[in-house]
Formats: sequence, structure tokens, C-alpha cells
Amino acid sequence: MSTRPDTDQYRELFLNDIPLMDVRAPVEFARGSFPNTVNAPLMNDEERHRVGICYKEKGQDEAIRLGHQLVAGDIKAERIAAWKRFALEHPEGYLFCFRGGLRSRLTQQWMREAGIEYPLVKGGYKALRRFLIDTLDDIVRSGTFHIISGRTGTGKTRVLHEMPNPIDLEGLANHRGSSFGRQVTPQPSQIDFENALAVAMLKASEKGGPIYLEDESRLVGRCALPLDLRERMSSAPLLILERPLNERIDIIREDYVEDMVKAFRERDGEAAGWENFRDYLLSALDRIHKRLGGDRHQHLRQVMEQALTEQAATGDPTGHNDWIKSLLTDYYDPMYDYQLSQKSGRIVTAGGPRDLVDWAALAETA
Repeated sequence: MSTRPDTDQYRELFLNDIPLMDVRAPVEFARGSFPNTVNAPLMNDEERHRVGICYKEKGQDEAIRLGHQLVAGDIKAERIAAWKRFALEHPEGYLFCFRGGLRSRLTQQWMREAGIEYPLVKGGYKALRRFLIDTLDDIVRSGTFHIISGRTGTGKTRVLHEMPNPIDLEGLANHRGSSFGRQVTPQPSQIDFENALAVAMLKASEKGGPIYLEDESRLVGRCALPLDLRERMSSAPLLILERPLNERIDIIREDYVEDMVKAFRERDGEAAGWENFRDYLLSALDRIHKRLGGDRHQHLRQVMEQALTEQAATGDPTGHNDWIKSLLTDYYDPMYDYQLSQKSGRIVTAGGPRDLVDWAALAETA
């Protein structure tokens, strides 16, 4: 493998989806890292903890000595083997630690002794994170944004992906943004969400033109939108997506019933998957019981339970249409109509999916 220099070209790393190897401890990686990054730690959490205590009490030299004692023999061989696999699979990649210092240099040294030269990211995680924070701030401040809004069930995310320059906030947050929005896989950490958002913004800004986003509240599940972005979104032009009620019911049933039961069964198996899906659906309804009111919540829960019983017995999910229709017309639509009344001056177009896509295409050529 030919020698490549260490890099501080952070923009190119993210724009080109360059694979990165994070040699920080797992606990650091779990707090947040970057897209296209694999954790291959120099030290595990316990080893890092012990070395950290030693550093505070006895200084750097003793801490380094302890680290070499803890990561030796078979443990050292296993970690070098993991780094070699990454390097051979990703010859264009780079490694990093927190500041691009001791851990990165030691990883490089041990890889070199094993016959592989592999470059690092100068400044490490801290510099990469700072670059993304500054990049996101700059784009939010200077960029142009168009927002796709519409009643629940109009399929805003589907239309978003047909726009010229979209960023899917719900996709980045791995959550659909409502009480029913939880996915079968966990949401990213807040830092992971922010980093992924910054990378998406960087790529979108390179394309030029307006960036299209779906209308979201401050929180998408437990991932918080940056305040500056939320403020820009709250004043940006609105494209209102409209669909008939029957189509909205079908979309909600597909997204939250048919797709979710399939996802739970793929993850957990047939029987456990069904029970976990059932719990997901009922729990989502229970989370809004105060806003629904006791009587309405109890009625909708009975309808939902009957639909689940029918689906379990026959495989037919259309029994869910009744509670979906009621929830849309009696709960979500009144909330949306009130919110939209506060935004009427921002609307630039309204219509079905084709109308919005055509409007965006014309705006690109104007």
C-alpha cells in the first residue's frame, strides 16, 4: 500500500464519503461520530478509564506505560488485525482519534510495524466536528430553503424525495416525527444526527439552488433540530401537499401498519414481531391519550384492538382504516388547519404530488 499523507481536507472527506476509522473508545463513539465511520478502538472503555486516572495522578509517561501494558499480546494483535482489515478494505480511508494526537499516532505506528502505512485526519474528531458545526451554521444562515407542508398522511416524505435538492430530516433522525413515528431501529444520538445533517447540508449546498425540507417541529422524535435552522424553516416559502382523505388513509396504513409489522417480524421473528408491533401501535395511541380525551382515546383503542385481532386472524390490515380516519379528521386535521392559518402568507403553491414536483422543476429553470 503506497504512502498517502495525513489530511486536513475535511470538506473533501465528507463530500466524497471517504471511509473513516475512529480509534476512540466505544463510549466516545457512542456519543457521536460521523457518517461512513467504523469504530476500531485502540483501547476499550475500561482500559481508557484506567489510563485516564493514571494520567491525572502520575502524568503522561506513566499513562502511556500503563496503556502498553493493558493493550499487549493477543489483545494488541486482535486490534491490529481489525485495523489491517479496515485499511485493506478501504485503501482510500483515514483514521482519527479525538485530537489527532497520541492515539492516532500510536495506531499508525503499530500498523506500520505490521506492514501497513495508513494516514490520519489532522486534528481528529474535534477538528472534524468543528468543521461540521461551522459548515451547518454557514449554510443555514446563507442558504435558501423551501418547505413541503401538508396534512398528516399526504405523503410529504415521498414527494420530498422527488424534489431537485432534498434533505430528509426524518430519515436522518430515523423517526417519522409523530407519536407513531418510532422505527424498529434506534434513533441516532443527537451528535450523530447533527453531524449527518451537516454533511447532508454540505452536499446539498454544493448542488446549488433551494434546499427542500419537510415541515417539522423542533423535535423529530428525540433528535432536536438546530434552533437557527428551525427559525429559517419557520419563515421559508411553503409548498402545500394535498391529497383526498381516502389516499391519506391508505398512506398511513401502509407506513404505520403494513410496513411496520413487516419490519418488526423481520427483526424479531413471526410471533415476537407481531406482539412487538401490536405494542408499538397501542403505545403510540396511548401517548396522545390526554390530548385525545379519555372517551375518544378509549373508543379509538377499542377500534384499534379489533383491527389488530382481525389482522392477526386474516392478515387483512384494512380494519385499521376506521381509527386512522377518525384520528386524521378529528385530531390531526384541526391541529394542522390552525397551524396553517398562521402561515398563509408564506404559501407559494398548493396541489397534488405532481403539481409540487412540476412547480419545483419550473423554479429550477426560472
